[in-house]
Amino acid sequence: MEAFRFFRITAVAEAISWTGLLVGMFLKYVTETTEAGVWLFGRLHGGLFIAYLVATLWVARSERWSLWRTAFGLASSIPPLTTLIFERWVAKRRRAATEPAAATA
Repeated sequence: MEAFRFFRITAVAEAISWTGLLVGMFLKYVTETTEAGVWLFGRLHGGLFIAYLVATLWVARSERWSLWRTAFGLASSIPPLTTLIFERWVAKRRRAATEPAAATA
């Protein structure tokens, strides 16, 4: 699988798991109805968090990202849903970098 595609998939999946975990925490601590959401999404999110870190390092190496871009990519895994913002930003810059090359060919 291509590094950037794997990165995009894990960025979206990590954000979705964050959302599920936040809903699970709301149900557990605010409404005090169930702990199932935290049990399930906590495990999913933990695995996807690690997968996102690996994907970020993989794409950073394969596309020769700067140290700053790599650090921002890794740090974006911490606040909820920030992986989506970072992924969109990187995808936009990646397209912009390849468009002039395609236009001159």
